[in-house]
Amino acid sequence: MAMGRGSAMMLLFCLFVIHSEMVNAATYTVGDGGGWTFKTVGWPKGKNFRAGDTLVFNYNPSFHNVVVVNSAGYSSCKTPRGSKVYHSGKDQIKLSKGQNYFICNYVGHCEGGMKIAIYAA
Repeated sequence: MAMGRGSAMMLLFCLFVIHSEMVNAATYTVGDGGGWTFKTVGWPKGKNFRAGDTLVFNYNPSFHNVVVVNSAGYSSCKTPRGSKVYHSGKDQIKLSKGQNYFICNYVGHCEGGMKIAIYAA
């Protein structure tokens, strides 16, 4: 099927927009130099996140993990059924638009501040 000039221009525009979004995506190391550990709950403060940004969670997988949870899981420090659990020690997770919640679900860790809530515009 032949593509008209207008369709070709629209395709190029769409590719440009997609490329621009990818170029603007940032990578953040959770906890900065200290990594994903206790009391990282305040780490997102003052940062502006966007959908598509990548969070890098560095930690010792023998002692911690990263669990993507909903607001109830974040508030209660409980892992809802079906939550995605990461355990590599060098996890990279892209932010979705809206609220994103992460906890460590090892006993007592979330309660000790090993959780973050991030809003991505």
